[in-house]
Amino acid sequence: MRFILAIIALFVISYSKTPIKGEQEYPVDKIREQNSKIIKMVVLEISKTLPQKVDKYTTITAIRDENLTLVYTFEINSGSKSDEAIIKEDRARMQKAVTRGVCKSSKRFLEADIDIVYEYKSATTKRELFRFYIDKQKCQELKDD
Repeated sequence: MRFILAIIALFVISYSKTPIKGEQEYPVDKIREQNSKIIKMVVLEISKTLPQKVDKYTTITAIRDENLTLVYTFEINSGSKSDEAIIKEDRARMQKAVTRGVCKSSKRFLEADIDIVYEYKSATTKRELFRFYIDKQKCQELKDD
């Protein structure tokens, strides 16, 4: 999956920065149009591999496009731990780890103004536990820490 993302990311960056003949910069509306096509390709390709176990507790179950944002849905199998306990005990730690990971692994998407959301749901109740929105600004803020 990372290989597919890497190829698509390289395509995003190289293609979205190609100027139209006689122009200095590629028009924003054209970049958005290209990003939309790229996101649709990413969603289609990754969806073919889902669901996919990430670790002992986590499975990625879906990916979708929400207005030029890639939204990944994960389910957490927490055993006997309640949804409230997960939210209270794990949210801050996971947000930091997920944000750092996405800033590294999806740098090209973020640089191309494709934002990313990781939403986590309970595998048992299907309740949303937390949602992390990551854009290039959030990654810059991490660097400033």
